[in-house]
Amino acid sequence: MFKNKTLLITGGTGSFGNAVMKRFLDTDIKEIRIFSRDEKKQDDMRKQYKNDKLKFYIGDVRDLASVKNAMHEVDYIFHAAALKQVPSCEFFPLEAVKTNVLGTDNVLTGAIEMGVKKVICLSTDKAAYPINAMGISKAMMEKVFVAKSKTVNPDKTLICGTRYGNVMASRGSVIPLFIEQIKNGQPLTITDPNMTRFLMNLEDAVELVVFAFHNANAGDIMVQKSPASTIGDLAQALKELFNVDNEIKIIGTRHGEKQYETLLTKEEYLPAEDMGGFYRVPADQRDLNYDKYFIEGSRELSTQNEYNSNNTEILNIEQIKEKLLQLDYVKDELKGWNN
Repeated sequence: MFKNKTLLITGGTGSFGNAVMKRFLDTDIKEIRIFSRDEKKQDDMRKQYKNDKLKFYIGDVRDLASVKNAMHEVDYIFHAAALKQVPSCEFFPLEAVKTNVLGTDNVLTGAIEMGVKKVICLSTDKAAYPINAMGISKAMMEKVFVAKSKTVNPDKTLICGTRYGNVMASRGSVIPLFIEQIKNGQPLTITDPNMTRFLMNLEDAVELVVFAFHNANAGDIMVQKSPASTIGDLAQALKELFNVDNEIKIIGTRHGEKQYETLLTKEEYLPAEDMGGFYRVPADQRDLNYDKYFIEGSRELSTQNEYNSNNTEILNIEQIKEKLLQLDYVKDELKGWNN
């Protein structure tokens, strides 16, 4: 789908950026541009892949000029640059706004000015009913790209987004922490064993973006259906895989954490289109003249369910172990452990 095309990945040195790059590098794509602030990670990627199709751009989405500098002759953009860790955003909420909200606006402004054909913005389940600074900034990011999608002809620049749950073993997530604690013989620190989280691997995240690339209309938010597990069962599954009996230590909920995550709110579930393994949430196409949309009140909304990590498929410990064993990170850690 990218034959002779140029793809720009903002935040391209992160877990998702690496996964997308690996997925398309050996295809007939013309060029993949990695845009990020981290010269060390860029240098590591450059040395690891040694591929002429891979180009690196130092810059920050907070700086419109540096963003536009990377967009010359770009066909498509996957916008993954973000501040993602909930506790750090709680302490530095304005930093989350600068990167996640204003940075997204810069990417979209640059893309429209430079004639980029399609931009897919990556969001998170924490943007639905947000209670923490990271989720609020991502919810605002969604509002920004939906609003921006209405200001431009989609035949020239189509803007849409994806929303997905926790990516297993990504940077800052709980699986690498649990494995490190297992290897060091430490207690596994659990906020609340009954807390539930969606479980996606990086391949699922890439599939969602590819699905959005093919199927999304301007302003759509695409959501992938995902199973979930309790944090307690996830820890137990890792203990069984590593054949250890580390103590479980309950430490209490961290700053800004939810008991469960939501991928579709009630308000989104009502108009959402079920596309099999995915949902498509269309943009609200009304304008500010509400009079012409006046209708009698409907009770339909109050009867709708949201789609969250408590009412999706909940995996048991054996199913979690199967899913964990799909991760290269876990397989590598187990190999080293067993040797």
